[in-house]
Amino acid sequence: MLAILLVCGTMIAQNSIVVADGEKTLNSQWDGKRVAYLGDSMTDPNTKVTDKWYWQYLKELMNIDYVVYARSGFQWDGMYEKAKELIVEKKDSIDAIFIWAGTNDYNCSTIIGDFFTETIEKVNYNGADTYRKHRTPIMTDATFCGRINKTLSLLKEHYPDKQIILLTPIHRGDFIGSNTNIQPHENYANGIGLYLEEYVEILKKAGTYWSVPVIDLHALSGIFPASDAFLHYCPGETDRLHLNARGHYRLAKTIQYQLLALPSSF
Repeated sequence: MLAILLVCGTMIAQNSIVVADGEKTLNSQWDGKRVAYLGDSMTDPNTKVTDKWYWQYLKELMNIDYVVYARSGFQWDGMYEKAKELIVEKKDSIDAIFIWAGTNDYNCSTIIGDFFTETIEKVNYNGADTYRKHRTPIMTDATFCGRINKTLSLLKEHYPDKQIILLTPIHRGDFIGSNTNIQPHENYANGIGLYLEEYVEILKKAGTYWSVPVIDLHALSGIFPASDAFLHYCPGETDRLHLNARGHYRLAKTIQYQLLALPSSF
């Protein structure tokens, strides 16, 4: 089915996918679960760059219900704010939390920083005092690592029995939103000389430190919008940052098969 979407005065073809019954996995551990999605423009329905989102496809593919807490342009400090909203509004009524963010931290040249500070402290080991290195998580909005720590610490504290999953950013092509909103593709470093994959690697480390699964969409989705061959997954020639409905379906399929290997709740 072909739909038409009007974006910035331009008519854009949307390649909506009719989900075939053979593509569905409706009797898995995720059947009927309610997931809260925290994210940026790749998740925010108000972005209006597609007529169907990955979380809607996951509803069809796996019968996963959704609540969406996302805003275009948000970085990981925004995930902390959305997590607070989720806790207040939904309390314990959700089964899992997915967080997809990080591409805006890269684009806005957020300092990566460190996950921990280290000190030398005295500790009892086998009945005797000894001095050893001791690390403490850094909680700050000033760095990428500090923002992740704040958000995951908050969610772990409030939802110790819920599944929390990180999604890494996909690859980036050029984006021209206006004369003052032009973002070059990922082969350009950001303003502090870092590439997108350096932020992706930090998210993978965060999964290890905080014991949360990471679905690496950067590697697994196969979407590479900097190449003209992948333009049919994007809203248009001037927007190779976001995805159209076909792109969101490909994302949903990638997430679907990763989820089949993970428990939905505990």
